[in-house]
Amino acid sequence: MAVIRKITLSSLFPPLLALFLILLFNALVQPGFLNVEIRDGRLVGGLITILNRSVPVMLLSIGMTLVIATGGTDLSVGSVLAVASAVAISLIRGGDVNPTANTAMPLVFVILITMMVGIACGLWNGFLVAKIGMPPVVATLILMVAGRGLTQNITQERSLTTGHLPFGEIANGFTLGAPNQIWIAAGVLLLFWYFTRRTAFGLFIESVGANKSAATHAGIRSTYILFIIYALSGLCASIAGILSASNVLVIEPMNTGQNMELDAILAVVLGGTSMSGGKFNLGGSCIGAIILMALTQTMFFYGVPVEFSLSIKAVVIVIVVIIQSSTTQKFIASHFKKLRKREVPTQ
Repeated sequence: MAVIRKITLSSLFPPLLALFLILLFNALVQPGFLNVEIRDGRLVGGLITILNRSVPVMLLSIGMTLVIATGGTDLSVGSVLAVASAVAISLIRGGDVNPTANTAMPLVFVILITMMVGIACGLWNGFLVAKIGMPPVVATLILMVAGRGLTQNITQERSLTTGHLPFGEIANGFTLGAPNQIWIAAGVLLLFWYFTRRTAFGLFIESVGANKSAATHAGIRSTYILFIIYALSGLCASIAGILSASNVLVIEPMNTGQNMELDAILAVVLGGTSMSGGKFNLGGSCIGAIILMALTQTMFFYGVPVEFSLSIKAVVIVIVVIIQSSTTQKFIASHFKKLRKREVPTQ
């Protein structure tokens, strides 16, 4: 009983339960959905597809988790993703009017410069929030709007394509049988987890999110922490932008990354991180991103119209949030407490 209580009270239990139920539904109505096979040395199957397609939102949610943990919200990640995609493809194309299979700049420099652009966007948000004192919603909303305009300027208000095959292999290639995107997401998650759970950095983030004034008086440089957090959010958005551009080899200024900031926020909430700041769960946010993609794939497979799919997604999200609410957790805790009292001790 104690083990069951510990599992059900875990912050990962609600999102894992939701994901399990979605996958179970698909497995029951679509036999073989959970099968994972090896074809031509590559892992294929419904689970692999869901994992692979959830990577961009997963990366955005990792950075968003840290921002929300400090009591803020980054509404600009979708636009930063679009800017990064535009920068990457523009650097590859150079001055070529027509896309070619060659690159005007070494690919490693393309990636580094694109990531630096993402970090610069994050530092701008950090400057507005930490130095100027703007509310995070307002500060990031500015870049959310300006980022779309910057993307249009970079692309000259038209879609850009590239035929550079090595760039396409970043997202579409396979390593050890698994898609590169999954390895990249796992590497980013592991790196962020290490620095937030194996160093004092994670404690600083939670302290700033719980009480910024108290953290500052305790000697924590809250301003620097906010700068770093928003820069990391921009970095995650730029990596997601590189993968998005690599996946389809095209950037559409007004469509790329559209509304993905909302999916990232939903993934974080589904993962159990409180919007009020403080404690956070990177793994839970990634599970939340997988839940959103599993829902989307399920409704797409069954041909659910867009207007209904959004409503169904909203209902599922509300149910998960209710399950992981403090009121529900207290109810579960009190229920197990009553069960323990009814147990008759054995002699």
